Amino acid sequence: MAGFLPAVAAVHWRERLRAGLGALCGIGITGALMLWLLGPTSYIPWLVAPMGASAVLLFGVPASPLAQPWSILGGNLVAAVVGVTCAMFIPSPVVAAATAVGVAIALMFTLRCVHPPSGAVALTAVLGGPSVHALGYGFVLEPIALQSVLLLSSAIGYHALTGHRYPHAMRAQAPVRPVNAQAIPVTTADAEKALARRSELLDISADDLASLLRDTQREAFARRARELTAADVMAPPLAKVQAHEDVPAAWRLLQRHGLDALPVVDGDARVIGLVTRHDLHTRRARRQRWPRFGMSLVARGQRPAVRDLMQGDLPSATAGMPLSELVPLLVTQRHGTLPVLDDAARLVGVVTHAEVLRKVMTA
Repeated sequence: MAGFLPAVAAVHWRERLRAGLGALCGIGITGALMLWLLGPTSYIPWLVAPMGASAVLLFGVPASPLAQPWSILGGNLVAAVVGVTCAMFIPSPVVAAATAVGVAIALMFTLRCVHPPSGAVALTAVLGGPSVHALGYGFVLEPIALQSVLLLSSAIGYHALTGHRYPHAMRAQAPVRPVNAQAIPVTTADAEKALARRSELLDISADDLASLLRDTQREAFARRARELTAADVMAPPLAKVQAHEDVPAAWRLLQRHGLDALPVVDGDARVIGLVTRHDLHTRRARRQRWPRFGMSLVARGQRPAVRDLMQGDLPSATAGMPLSELVPLLVTQRHGTLPVLDDAARLVGVVTHAEVLRKVMTA
């Protein structure tokens, strides 16, 4: 039942007065010019009811996509043509009226000129009586097209005089730096405050606006993820170890740089595997006693080489690999590290879970 309660319209009283005065001027000018052009004895209606509904949009909600020039002109003309056609060829008034409104809506969506009052235009063409039917397709030009142009011209002039931007077409602007899309939650209260600061009524509720902003954030993250490649998210290799080096050297590098995995290279600097903390701890769990890899092992000749512990045949990435292909490879690695190689299999960077998240969140 809460849906039946009136929505809170955060519109200043001056804006309400401006909208009402604008509709008064628009309808007054349109009716006066039609009366002057057609004369008081004309059988052509010098004002049709749908123009009152159009005035609500043009002067009360000028920022709405439904109130833009192409919407009123295209929507009214399409609806008038459809309504006259249905009135001519469908004998039943009820069937003709229903068909006219339905077809007009479908065509308005197709032509991107949806204008709610145009539904009343279609009904007027069918149910307007003998005087309207006598006009035939002339009803499209007089009164519909003529009154639509006059009302639209009044709206453009009135908004210009009162300092409002109309029409609300997209302006070509210089490219700006994208906003840093941090994951800041958007609430309905935030949307209500933003709407309250607007000088004119926007045809959207606070809930819908908050939901739209959240969906926009998700789309921005998804788009950014599609655009990123391994070169964008990789970090420079902090360290690497030769395959012939002993394990204590690898352990010291892991400790010094705070790494979980270390690329292993051969004599030609090509990556042939990875050695991880887990590999070392697993080896120690097998009771290969390397307490801090002390000198006692050297004396017994038991110090193993890195090649004995490394993981070979691991997946790797190239610098141009898109993030959509990179992430599935990365999530299969328990150590969360994926080497990035050039065409010669030499190390150019390292991708980690943390670096991917940081780049996507701050890009």
